[in-house]
Amino acid sequence: MNPEPQGRVVGPLIAATIIVPLALAIVAAQRGAPDQTRTIASYIDAHNSDAVAFLERLVNINSGTHNFDGVREVSRIIRAELDGLGFKTEWIDGASWQRAGHLVAEHPGNGTSGPRVLLIGHLDTVFERDSPFQKFERTGRTEARGPGIIDMKGGVVVMVQALKAVAAAGSLNNLNLAVVMTGDEESPGRPLSLARAALVNAARSVTAAIGFEDGPGDPRYAITSRRGSTSWTLRVTGTSAHSSQVFRNDIGSGAIFEAARILNGFRERLAGEEHLTFNPGLIVGGTDAQYDAAQARGSAAGKDNVVAGRVIVTGDLRALSPEQFDHAKKAMQDVVAGSMPHTKGTLAFDDGYPPMAPTEGNARLLELYSRASQELRLGSVAAVSPDRAGAADVSFVAGRAEMVLDGIGLMGRDGHTPQETADLTSLPSQTKRAALLLLRLARRTP
Repeated sequence: MNPEPQGRVVGPLIAATIIVPLALAIVAAQRGAPDQTRTIASYIDAHNSDAVAFLERLVNINSGTHNFDGVREVSRIIRAELDGLGFKTEWIDGASWQRAGHLVAEHPGNGTSGPRVLLIGHLDTVFERDSPFQKFERTGRTEARGPGIIDMKGGVVVMVQALKAVAAAGSLNNLNLAVVMTGDEESPGRPLSLARAALVNAARSVTAAIGFEDGPGDPRYAITSRRGSTSWTLRVTGTSAHSSQVFRNDIGSGAIFEAARILNGFRERLAGEEHLTFNPGLIVGGTDAQYDAAQARGSAAGKDNVVAGRVIVTGDLRALSPEQFDHAKKAMQDVVAGSMPHTKGTLAFDDGYPPMAPTEGNARLLELYSRASQELRLGSVAAVSPDRAGAADVSFVAGRAEMVLDGIGLMGRDGHTPQETADLTSLPSQTKRAALLLLRLARRTP
């Protein structure tokens, strides 16, 4: 289900044949670039009110992952924008992975030998049709609140406006681009291999991949590494009996005590390991317990005077490398295997997003992005700790693209909550950074 091994470090041969020539070409292309830089900055400033209106329009369309009509409507609007820029667009239906689908676009440019660049975004949000949080709202002169405003409809606007600015500078036709906007980033369909096939396919022969998530919410940072995520389900059974007989040699401690032992064992074995987190997010237990995975809801029945017979716990596990995942999974299984008498536990993992380990190529793309930011007098940009970066679609192209960067979308705070708020002052500045990076990548390699 997972793609090829993630996070391989760029070797000397790749660095010599791809990254170094690209960097030399970018440096050489600086002659005459100030005029284009000014054109890009002027275009973005002149059209910032249009960008805010575009953002409001997208935010006001509910596109919770399971609202397929809403996801498709957002796709239609963005598709029209990309069509107008000369992209060849395609909607890939998601019925085979139980989701709305994905928007995929291609812009081969004028056939130059420049690098192929993949731009990544998503159409959906965590706010479904029954959420009370539905509309864009200005909360101040420089702020607005709305469902998905930073995660990641703001990032979509940054991407589209940056492409328009590059077109205004006369360089869009020099770019060999692919765009993938998934419709289920917030709740990926299954099987995951089908749900991310379009993204993986688009990453073939890609030199650079850029994700437009909101990242750490601070424009001084971007993302060069992400931890992967895996969900897990623990099921524990015990012997039900009258509570007055708990701990008896032929009855034991019951399922709830055993589940507590296991969870505490996870904490004792793994807590504090760098870049590793694990979290039990839901627990139900009693004489009987049921769990609905599709709805992420559970129920239990029991009495104070009955030893619990069943417990179900679900949670997630996050790590920075496949090796760290393997180590953590083994430690957790070892804890489960040490069952107390008359209890039994089983632990199952459902692999989700792969990790994106830091690489030399990723650091190089960040350097190019930071250089663009400094040229715009917006300051330098550094890599944020992977501990502050959740899982995202860009991880599926790690190990395929030689350079990967994420977290360059609209900045703000309180994502995934009814207080999700955008810093609107970051809309033009983030768009300028992204546009200038694309302009630099548009330069032909020797």
